[in-house]
Amino acid sequence: MTFMGNGQNRASLQFEPLDEVMIMGSQIPEATVQEAVKTSKKSKWKDPKRYKWLLSPALPVIGVAALTAYAIAPKKLRALAWTGPVLVHGVIPALDRWIGEDTSNPPDEAIKDLENDPYYNWITKAFIPSQYIMTVLGAWLATRDHVPMADRLGITVTVGALNGIAIVTGHELGHKHEKHNRISAMLALAPTFYTHFAVEHNFGHHKRVATPEDPASSRMGESFWKFLPRTVIGGIKSAIEIETQRLERKGKGFWCLENELLQGWAITAGFVGTTTLICGPRAIPFLIAQGVYGASLLEVVNYIEHYGLLRQKDENGKYERTSPEHSWNSNYVVTNLVLYQLQRHSDHHAYPARSFQALRHFENSPQLPGGYASMLLPAYLPSLWFDLMDRRVIEHYQGDLTKINMDPERREELMKKYEQIATSIATEDKESTHTIP
Repeated sequence: MTFMGNGQNRASLQFEPLDEVMIMGSQIPEATVQEAVKTSKKSKWKDPKRYKWLLSPALPVIGVAALTAYAIAPKKLRALAWTGPVLVHGVIPALDRWIGEDTSNPPDEAIKDLENDPYYNWITKAFIPSQYIMTVLGAWLATRDHVPMADRLGITVTVGALNGIAIVTGHELGHKHEKHNRISAMLALAPTFYTHFAVEHNFGHHKRVATPEDPASSRMGESFWKFLPRTVIGGIKSAIEIETQRLERKGKGFWCLENELLQGWAITAGFVGTTTLICGPRAIPFLIAQGVYGASLLEVVNYIEHYGLLRQKDENGKYERTSPEHSWNSNYVVTNLVLYQLQRHSDHHAYPARSFQALRHFENSPQLPGGYASMLLPAYLPSLWFDLMDRRVIEHYQGDLTKINMDPERREELMKKYEQIATSIATEDKESTHTIP
């Protein structure tokens, strides 16, 4: 250990690269010193987004504020009825473009502390109370006789949009094993009638992701509108099969109190019944309409996340392990804050139980041209989506069309359509590989 000179303080100490360090006459192994250095680094690192994560639970608060202001001055503040779609399709994508991307990762030594910090779990759960207040308030406004039809539609879409984001809250909580987190996940999912998602996503999608057998993995050449009924119906069927098999292994039938599907449906029924008592029977079509729109937002995100990506089979016919290359990712900051870093989807599939604040960016994962929020509208327009994404899928597989998860009904058409493009990409890739720098 040497001093830098007289007058230097303790911060200016330097350690010589010795195998052992002499302190107070005793020898301390280098491994111990290195561990001390790691601990020091760990204690110094702070999550720079710690308070920015509050943006997500702030969204339903914004919804409550907007609907309250509309209720006070409906004629002057009619535009507030459309707050939800403006946020989802306008403000958030614009902020993504303005603020940009962040590819930084938390250091490895900070992961454990991040996972064990209860602050992040409370942030996620904080979404739910204002979500329910917003939904009931929206139902009350949409069922009043004096509210114009256009405003009712806006209120319905606003509530549905924010409840759609709540599905991501349910997704985050549903990956936790504690009972209170599982119940909280169902509470977040109940207003969109999608509590079965907590079962199917965890035990169906994560097992079959990026394969033709997965109803939640979209295929190249498959439009969102073709994907939507397949994923909705397939997801419900899958959830019922998964829960039935789980209960059978425990020697129990489907109709029992341990059935998580029945638990979720009971929560949904209780919420709908309570809201109907408060707002009247006209609340029922409102709740259904906003729930359908909210659930469709989840499914369009599902459509985006694995479009055209395929896990290959080995010589025994088994699918390879899920890796970063099987999910479309994005690092746009604002959408990551709003959606609990769902855009770092590869790490989520690698470590499903890992909390949002600890998810990492992988350099070798395929990247979308924009954040999830900015990809929603293109996904609704098949020709625009195919122009935007199909070439990216082909480039990801270096021109090998046989490795792509294609719509089986359009496979022959797509193989002919992209034959020249695929050949060109494969040739360029070979030339770049053999180029000597």
